[in-house]
Amino acid sequence: MDDRLIDDETLALYRRSLLPGEGFFIPDSVDDAETERLAREAVSGAGRVVVADPDADGLGCVALLRAAFGDAALLPAGPSEIDEALGYVLEYGEPDLELYVCDLCPDAESDVGSLPAVAEAAGSIRWFDHHQWDDRLAEVVAEHAELVVGDSDSVCTTDVALAELEYEFADRYAELAAVTRDHDLWLREDPRSDDLADYAYWADPEEYVGTVLDHGADLPEAVESFLAERRVEKDALVEHAVDRADYEEVGEWTVGVTYGRCSQNEVAEAMREAGADASVIVKPAGSASIRGTDAFQRCHEVAGRVNGGGHPKAAGCKPDIYDDMLDYAHHWTTQGAVTKQVILEAFRALADADE
Repeated sequence: MDDRLIDDETLALYRRSLLPGEGFFIPDSVDDAETERLAREAVSGAGRVVVADPDADGLGCVALLRAAFGDAALLPAGPSEIDEALGYVLEYGEPDLELYVCDLCPDAESDVGSLPAVAEAAGSIRWFDHHQWDDRLAEVVAEHAELVVGDSDSVCTTDVALAELEYEFADRYAELAAVTRDHDLWLREDPRSDDLADYAYWADPEEYVGTVLDHGADLPEAVESFLAERRVEKDALVEHAVDRADYEEVGEWTVGVTYGRCSQNEVAEAMREAGADASVIVKPAGSASIRGTDAFQRCHEVAGRVNGGGHPKAAGCKPDIYDDMLDYAHHWTTQGAVTKQVILEAFRALADADE
């Protein structure tokens, strides 16, 4: 395939907003080989490993672990990649290593299929999180790890790590946790929280961890300049997504629905200001973000009906509707029509269940 067809530097921004990023078009076999190489390099010889979601909350936990212990090899993983990461720990990790899993909640037992074997080989496993857990999955994990799940309405996982790690942290790390919480729980009371979230998204995970270790939540001027440059494009992508939004009445709720490659939180905020009780942002890669408000705090219930999960006011999912590239082509050319309908049906089912 001609690289020019997926090159973000040559595609017009509007057309780029309708398509996934370049990484989507890399075959899993190629991506998996590179992921395994990086995992092997990170884990080999490490006495302490942390598997974490590479967003600001997960990486905040990594920063705390390194502040407390001096070292912790990082394996970035999303919710669907937990078992893959555990497999790398099992294959390349040292005997009796300390394993931490942070800001990750399994959706099914298959997501932790390797956990019993890892528990046999590891010296200890501690699992910190704050998502909405299925009781049975919590029991499965707790059989093999010290599981601490904070209240998803009041703490982020960085808060949990700060409280659970036996170390006297400097004040800037407590502040880092508070600012991370502000974004992760969608409180939006501290402007620095958007900076942390954007920086974690755009920067290499190791760069982010190193920066917040040194500076806490007050990012240095060079990082602020970097964020300002990137936000020019970000704001334009947000504007395109907001312009595409439609609003549906589902039961007693107004649900805003849109499509595009964009920052979902800013788009959701714009739809809230336009009257949405809940917002759905469908992404070109096939996943979707669901955001709530004080009037709708059941995002995790909607996502749970569509192959996902999360928090009352913030959740994510990816409907199991993509069988081949023709399905994705239809997704892009219809701006996520099928995915939108599947998620709206989940809202309707939730409303019907309340009657």
